[in-house]
Amino acid sequence: MDDQGCPRCKTTKYRNPSLKLLVNVCGHSLCETCVEALFVKGSGTCPECGTALRKTNFRVQLFEDPFIEKEIEVRKKILKDFNKKEEDFDTLEEYNDYIEKIETIIFNIINNVDVDETRQMVEQYKRDNKDQISKGRNKKSKDEEYLESLIEQEQDENVRKRKLIIEEEQRQKDTKKRHKEALLDELMFSDRSAMDILSEHKTDLDKENELRAPVMPTTKFSTGIKLGAQGPFMSVPQETIELYRYSPVHLEVLGPDPPDEEALETIGYLNHIRSASEQESAGGFDSKLACMRALLDVVNGLYYLPLQVS
Repeated sequence: MDDQGCPRCKTTKYRNPSLKLLVNVCGHSLCETCVEALFVKGSGTCPECGTALRKTNFRVQLFEDPFIEKEIEVRKKILKDFNKKEEDFDTLEEYNDYIEKIETIIFNIINNVDVDETRQMVEQYKRDNKDQISKGRNKKSKDEEYLESLIEQEQDENVRKRKLIIEEEQRQKDTKKRHKEALLDELMFSDRSAMDILSEHKTDLDKENELRAPVMPTTKFSTGIKLGAQGPFMSVPQETIELYRYSPVHLEVLGPDPPDEEALETIGYLNHIRSASEQESAGGFDSKLACMRALLDVVNGLYYLPLQVS
């Protein structure tokens, strides 16, 4: 792959690692130095395609292919005006036609196909749907509202957890302080030995820790979604279905039934069938299979009765 570089001054990132490439709406990139030189007055033309450009519209090129940058910019502008949601349409077919129309507009502008007609169509759409476009920019989709509700639930859950943690820490501090004061009082005024007092004190602490209320099990994910809840972003529930049951193939034979495959060798049919070689066995060939097919061909149609036309 060719190194990224400026098409005007021919400087590449291989020679100048600090080279900063900028791209505009036309999709052709220029280095920062060339942009400063060509657009001193704030506007000018692209040296590659001659498109009229403004200096303020240049931005840092993030992708190796500048046309990807162009598509991102065009798509962002088009979707800013074509902002209807799926719930704004009566049928899914109408919504799909709307999406196809958007993609056609973006494709035409990016690839310079009927650009003038396409831009006129976009401007006409903006004039005809001015009020709807303004409402659509402030309207949130169902997915966005659902995400916001999840974030709000998670924030409330985090506040509740922090409150519980602070209360538990304060409770532990008060408990330690109370036990410390009781231990000091008993060491000062009791006639018992210090070892017995310390041992009893440690036993009491262990019992209190065991009797402490257990931590409640987790009922929500980190996103705030309750365990077992269903939503538009949850995975599809698993369904238990009956496994495949094999049913033997029944052949309608217009004649006597052929012998079973297990009886071919005992009756003697295989005496006239050559054994399969190692190569044939590896490929799936079996002498019983060939014999059974020959017998089916023989007996099939022996009792055939033609249709009688009355």
